[in-house]
Amino acid sequence: MKLKLIQPVFSKYLPLFIGIFFLISFASIAQGVPNLGQTDRWMKGALAAMERQDYTTANSIFRNLIDSGLPLPEEMPYYFAETLYQLGQYDNSSNFLNKYLEINGFRGANYQGAQELQKKLEGPLKDIIQCQLCDRKGYRLEPCSNCGGKQKLEQSCTYCRGKGIVGCSKCAATGMITKRNIFNIVEYFECDRCGGDGRLTCPNCQGSLKEISECKVCGGTGSLSTELICNHQKIEHKH
Repeated sequence: MKLKLIQPVFSKYLPLFIGIFFLISFASIAQGVPNLGQTDRWMKGALAAMERQDYTTANSIFRNLIDSGLPLPEEMPYYFAETLYQLGQYDNSSNFLNKYLEINGFRGANYQGAQELQKKLEGPLKDIIQCQLCDRKGYRLEPCSNCGGKQKLEQSCTYCRGKGIVGCSKCAATGMITKRNIFNIVEYFECDRCGGDGRLTCPNCQGSLKEISECKVCGGTGSLSTELICNHQKIEHKH
């Protein structure tokens, strides 16, 4: 009797059970499969932006694609390099172009375009190297806000902590040293290094309490990079 009651109920809900099983299985598989559809949509959007010469939008889309962690299309580094070139980010453009050629070589679909872009980059990259107004990546430099471009700073001596004196290491700052004579008796003598004072003039600041050291913010260069692309021309200040 029990089998006859259970059989119809199971048969009635069998399609539902199968549907749930396949839904769970598909969801589990999908979690481990890259969203290639999203990658394709991003690439199409970026290329469309490049077509209308909207390189700022193309740049944003390419960066979203990189940040997503999804597999990158083989030709993507070339298109991104072209976009960066149009935006004046020549060092970044060169880096992505080199990566494209490293991955695809002469078999790449845009190999000819990559060679042409390499030629176009030669001049701008040379200008960056020769310019004294920008960093090695082509971004404008500005005076360090910490040292004001002086490269070094005067500050309290770190060795003596601004006291100008330090304890004598020979006598452990006691002013006395001990020796054992031939009878194994301990004898006390005035420290010949500090003259019995137990203290010495700081060898780092020579008692001035101050030291001049390299600015830690700019690393002693006196300048910091900005996000402004350098035009390699000095700014004329109007009086």
